[in-house]
Amino acid sequence: MSLFEKHQALIEKAVQAIAQRGYWSPFAEMPSPKAYGESAPAAGRAAFESYLGQRFELDQPGQSDWISPEVSPYGAPLGVSYPVCEAQALIDAAQAAMPGWQRLGARERVGLCAQAITELNARSFEIAHAVMLTTGQAWMMAFQAGGPHAQDRALEALAYAWQEQSRVPEQALWEKPQGKNAPIRMRKHFEIVGRGVALVIGCGTFPTWNTYPGLFAALATGNAVIVKPHPHAVLPAAITVRILRQLLAAQGQDPNLVSLCVPASPAATQSLATHPAVRSIDFTGGNAFGRWLLQHCAQAQVYAELAGLNHVLIDSTSAYQAMLDNLAFTLCLYSGQMCTTSQALLVPRGGIDTDQGPKSLEQVQTDLAAAIDRLLAKPEVACAVLGAIQSDETLARIAQAQSGQWGRVVRASQPLSHPEFPQARVHTPVLLACDAADESAYMQERFGPIAFVVSVPDTEAAVRLSERMVHEHGALTVGVYSTRQEVLHAVTEASWRAKVALSINLTGSVYVNQSAAYSDYHGTGGNPAANASYADSAFVANRFRVVQRRYHVE
Repeated sequence: MSLFEKHQALIEKAVQAIAQRGYWSPFAEMPSPKAYGESAPAAGRAAFESYLGQRFELDQPGQSDWISPEVSPYGAPLGVSYPVCEAQALIDAAQAAMPGWQRLGARERVGLCAQAITELNARSFEIAHAVMLTTGQAWMMAFQAGGPHAQDRALEALAYAWQEQSRVPEQALWEKPQGKNAPIRMRKHFEIVGRGVALVIGCGTFPTWNTYPGLFAALATGNAVIVKPHPHAVLPAAITVRILRQLLAAQGQDPNLVSLCVPASPAATQSLATHPAVRSIDFTGGNAFGRWLLQHCAQAQVYAELAGLNHVLIDSTSAYQAMLDNLAFTLCLYSGQMCTTSQALLVPRGGIDTDQGPKSLEQVQTDLAAAIDRLLAKPEVACAVLGAIQSDETLARIAQAQSGQWGRVVRASQPLSHPEFPQARVHTPVLLACDAADESAYMQERFGPIAFVVSVPDTEAAVRLSERMVHEHGALTVGVYSTRQEVLHAVTEASWRAKVALSINLTGSVYVNQSAAYSDYHGTGGNPAANASYADSAFVANRFRVVQRRYHVE
């Protein structure tokens, strides 16, 4: 049985899921031994611990040195060293591996990728520990977002890749009638050929969730892939690359179809990204380098997810406390270190109508701060929600926000002690108040646990401001709370014009910064925060070419 046949039911269900857009996942999102096996938790932890203080061998070409760039936000010692390989050697090996990968055909490439995703799922506990200790995510998020949710995104990309490639017939018999004469008959063959070497540049906060779509979209469509992880979060990517390389070798394919590149300097990354053989680049991260890639990598198709100004408009609500609780969790989850977290809350100066009566702007600010305090009242809950601060830059931004230069401090950030990791950098959110005219404060991304309650003249002004923020600076998410249909209609139409995903009146256990694979369109490709949608056929269709050959037949 081929690997495609082995996983055909899974692949077909994934294709069905992206068409229907309802809830579906083949992978258990809870770290339960019942789902993953009684020995899985202990085995996963032991596998992770076996990497600590060791060299991570990958047997890649062009190795010249070792590098150990990671520092855990939890203060835990890591000390994992990774091979530094010459970029040209990795590219040469990738190009040499691609002809055999092409000959395998789309069907078996997709089958092998499906096998890889299931093997990654079996290693979810191991990967989760690596994600947690490198990114600062709390355990449950590290397991879910780093494991099964990331694998869902991989399978989602694979479903699009199969859907697009399966539309191309392998061959056709072409017959053109010639009246009384014999018809012209030709045999035509259609070969799917990868665009070229793919470079997937990982981010520091979600090293699997944001990496797997580009990795599997490129690999399944016939390309070799070089994975360049963020220096703060190498281990999750390294484990993934090793699993893929081992599987490829076991299936008789060249393992150099997938390689890990940990450059010794930013200049080395830039040199790799502009190499003529690199024909597609996936990037999630800051605006400065993302824009550099878009400007300087003309030889490649660049899929870039950049920083944006995610925000929420609050006009009115029929569930005031539930709204506050939902917003509090949104602002606290992983300390705001998500590309979808709301930064600005646009509130009319005259206050809002609620099921508890009118609430002034000042009351909304105070009550939101109280909701955050309630959520974080228990230290064990606070640490499980907040995680740890990954970068020194984010810590510096928190201190800058506390100084009051961006607005009045409604709720100050406070450091917390982590019960398991005494050196962990855990900080509660800082909540600021400013006026809509103070654009220098809130009209740029302040990555981390920093949020603004922005006073606007009225709801109509909030709608106009929202649309301008997305047009000028981009956003992945916008939220709105209103009991008035005319407001919801106006915000909806503004979201269409600005091309941004909209969440309406979320008061339950779904939050604006969550994105569900197979269902939600993550990014629209229509505003500056992302130049592509990461959940549609267009994300994969430009990663391969169809090359035909034809000849006459009798």
